[in-house]
Amino acid sequence: MKVSCLRTDLVAAVSNVSRAVSAKASIPALEGVLIKAYGEKINISGYNLEIGITTDIEASIRQEGEIVLSARLFLDIVRRLPEEIVQIETDDRMVTYITCGKVDYQIVGMSSVEYPDLPSFQQTDGITLNAKVLRDMIRQTVYAVSDNYSKPIYTGSLFEIRDSVLRIIAIDGFRMAIRSEAVESDSNTSFVVPGKTQMEVLKLLTDDNENTDIIVGQRHITFKINHYRVISRLIEGTFLDYQSTIPAGSKTELVIGTRMMIESVERMSLLNSDRIQSPVRCKFTENEIRLSCASAVGRANDIITVPIAGDSVEIGFNNRYMLEALKNTDTDEVRITLNGPVSPIVIRPVKGDSFLSIVVPVRLANEG
Repeated sequence: MKVSCLRTDLVAAVSNVSRAVSAKASIPALEGVLIKAYGEKINISGYNLEIGITTDIEASIRQEGEIVLSARLFLDIVRRLPEEIVQIETDDRMVTYITCGKVDYQIVGMSSVEYPDLPSFQQTDGITLNAKVLRDMIRQTVYAVSDNYSKPIYTGSLFEIRDSVLRIIAIDGFRMAIRSEAVESDSNTSFVVPGKTQMEVLKLLTDDNENTDIIVGQRHITFKINHYRVISRLIEGTFLDYQSTIPAGSKTELVIGTRMMIESVERMSLLNSDRIQSPVRCKFTENEIRLSCASAVGRANDIITVPIAGDSVEIGFNNRYMLEALKNTDTDEVRITLNGPVSPIVIRPVKGDSFLSIVVPVRLANEG
């Protein structure tokens, strides 16, 4: 293999695909990136047997070929090269020569034969979505994905397409997040995408108006984002009937400024830490919310004046779960509904139904 390319293109490509590379793998080649040089492009791939990221960059190919290079070492080298044009050459002994200006490296690579093939699959469904919309949908739900692998199905989000609406649902047993968006699709399907895959997709998505293609198979999914492809297995299993967990009706309801509520809960959170976790106590009355938190280090109180319709209620919640729900609403105001002290707290937009967040309350000590 003998190629030359722009250093900036190479750094960006290796940085992104390296996130799918195993830090420690039983197959040594999986700790590297696979480089293929054919035609007028270099294809660079990283793969950890669960997630694969691959991309093409423009290059001048004088001799075609393939090589696997240590992802960490290769990235460290190309990041520090002094000039823009990088030349890469390999010999029959798998020695790779990297030259840029007056700097040159010789590093030992591995045969591409040792690199497992990225999954290829037959498409069973698909959807095209604006990149910014998909980014917002994932960001506003992935925080509620479970990290408990005893129930693997909840370590991913349910992607559901029904009646020309795409919904992403994440749930971990303590909270739930739903984000909905109208789409041009006649599909009637659902599949569960791992949370880790969504985080990698999120890093590649941008604010632009480019479209992202989502290609779905029986057991795998591909996200086509600009010049990148993220390939992942899907999680198999039965996802919770999430609709049945949404409380019907409400006994207490209010509309409140999102920032106002966030700042108050943050003030209560100062008494909590990784070692100390006390619930925030929240009492909703006719015209005010009284928040308090008591822990081993002290006590805090706050009052928010806001019109409240319905019954008075006192409820407790985990401060982090509430803050994550509020911070991912992206609206100036939210509608909060409650059905008593032990029923989930529901957060919605004031108008429409683009998102829904549920926070399961913490039973307070004086409730017996």
